[in-house]
Amino acid sequence: MADKKRKKVGLTTKIFIGLLLGLVTGVVFHYAVPAGYVRDTVFVGGIFKVLGDGFLRLMQMLVVPLVFCSLICGSSAIGDTKSLGKVGIKTLGFYLVTTALAISIALLVGNLINPGVGLDISQLEATEVKTAESVSLADTLLNIIPKNPIQGLAEGNMLQIILFALLIGIILAKLGERAEVVSNFFAQFNDIMMEMTMIVMKVAPIGVFCLVAKTFTNIGFGAFFNLIKYMAGVMLALVVQCLVVYMVMLKIFTGANPFRFLKKFAPVMGFAFSTATSNATIPMSIDTLSRKMGVTKKISSFTIPLGATINMDGTAIMQGVAVVFAAQAFGIPLGIKEYAMVIATATLASIGTAGVPGVGLVTLTMVFASVGLPVEAIGIIMGIDRILDMSRTAVNITGDAVCTTIVAHQDGGFDREIFNDMTIK
Repeated sequence: MADKKRKKVGLTTKIFIGLLLGLVTGVVFHYAVPAGYVRDTVFVGGIFKVLGDGFLRLMQMLVVPLVFCSLICGSSAIGDTKSLGKVGIKTLGFYLVTTALAISIALLVGNLINPGVGLDISQLEATEVKTAESVSLADTLLNIIPKNPIQGLAEGNMLQIILFALLIGIILAKLGERAEVVSNFFAQFNDIMMEMTMIVMKVAPIGVFCLVAKTFTNIGFGAFFNLIKYMAGVMLALVVQCLVVYMVMLKIFTGANPFRFLKKFAPVMGFAFSTATSNATIPMSIDTLSRKMGVTKKISSFTIPLGATINMDGTAIMQGVAVVFAAQAFGIPLGIKEYAMVIATATLASIGTAGVPGVGLVTLTMVFASVGLPVEAIGIIMGIDRILDMSRTAVNITGDAVCTTIVAHQDGGFDREIFNDMTIK
């Protein structure tokens, strides 16, 4: 009976355990085990490298099909704007603007804190670091349009994939029942990819252990201070986005009390934090907005699921700080053009990020590639990402709720009496 009642250890706890064990193992190997064949070849270059980098490759394997299917499903929902009139356009505009603001705030905070200064991650890999070739703005825009979409999919050209997927989704929505078989195929394939993501995340504790152990075996505590700075940068940007940007927009566009909003929505934020998945919060968000906030379900049933698909401000913030962290650690200078590319790519990438735990790191490879940053830098970030993943999920769903409230207010679907009633539980 005791075994049956024993509480099952969750994925988050397992990843934390893997993180701590990896840190301890790495530090012990760095300071207590002498350099030589056993430490450097068998463990660092063998076991840790194969399992850690293997996990990275599993995540990279998911990028193209996950983004492609998720975007088709999301854009097909966007395309159905007839039933909700201007609601779809307003919602999409809000999500894109707040995501662009989020990544801009992240880049600003990252450059203020300088999390990667003084850390040379290039010690971790013997491979040569290559930077992206300079491309004109005109060519950059033209490169978004695929000459051959199949080639774009095969080569993993994410901007081309995003455009092609958006067009397919909108056309599927327009055709309706005539394309029902194709719509069902992509919807089911999207479910398959989400399930595959969850399966890959089950081996995350082992991957995190090996990545962290390899990192700290090579540099000891040399990266510890930088990791703290990186975490602080992401958390600061998340707080600014959630408590300043969202609440100011809520006050300006609806006149509603931000503190009352936060108090009523806090349970949903807590649930999102514990599960680290936007998708799991959809029913609770819709119910809370309807019952406690006075937002009609006609609006929320459209904007909340859509936000879980395309509005990933917290993920964009992590990606922005990660770009600064990796660029500083590798000594790769980024100018205005590169930062503009990061803002554009991260904004588009957030549209294709499924609302499941850890998937933000999958699309981070695309953001890195847009400015020529090596994907190896993700290895050290991944070790502590679970902590940040929970926090940015709470920010993601808060952004969805604020957008829904604003759109509902403008569409006449917001009951202020219910919102102001603090007795509703």
